[in-house]
Amino acid sequence: MSDLADDRIAVQDVMLRYAAGVDERDMDLYRSCFADDVEVVGFGEETVYGVDNWVDYVINALARFGPTQHMLAPMLATISGDEADARTDVQALHYMKDNPTQTLTLWATYKSRMRRIDGTWKIVRHELVSRGTRIQDD
Repeated sequence: MSDLADDRIAVQDVMLRYAAGVDERDMDLYRSCFADDVEVVGFGEETVYGVDNWVDYVINALARFGPTQHMLAPMLATISGDEADARTDVQALHYMKDNPTQTLTLWATYKSRMRRIDGTWKIVRHELVSRGTRIQDD
């Protein structure tokens, strides 16, 4: 396989680990997706800087939900050397913890800039572009 194909698979795997980490509540796996100095925008009013702050934010956000499932569409990635830009569409189902028969569905796009750091692809900037949400009772 070419180096570009290997890089494309590795970049895609970052987003697959991202979704698995959130849904399995494996914050070590989730944290492994990000550079220490990550910048995260679009998940609230404020930009979040740094992986520890971001993981804390996610843990607190997930506290209101029971099970979640993040379904990712095939990624569009542009890779140049040790830099990559990835666009990943997501549909995320969130069961409400206080009302398990109610679900919140999010349709969105993740725009992630990645960099190869010490041989491993990491997200250095992550943006959520919301396409819409819906809360419904089962």
